[in-house]
Amino acid sequence: MTDQTPPRKPGEPLEPVHVPMLKIVEAGIVAWALALVVTLVVPVLHEGDRDWWPWTCVAGMGLGAIGWVYLRRGRGNAQDAA
Repeated sequence: MTDQTPPRKPGEPLEPVHVPMLKIVEAGIVAWALALVVTLVVPVLHEGDRDWWPWTCVAGMGLGAIGWVYLRRGRGNAQDAA
């Protein structure tokens, strides 16, 4: 496999790398939702001293939703908003 980018000259500024932030935030929300399902299905994970674990997943999804709205409104990485 060969690199298709031309070699960079010394002293030439680096180009910023585009990072798809919306997809990353969406993946995080899905991961928290999956963790919530797992903690609710397995009784040991939400009983006794671990009764706060499902709420952690809910908080993760909520904060991810706030970040998703923030990015969709054109803030953060505005190139991702479609």
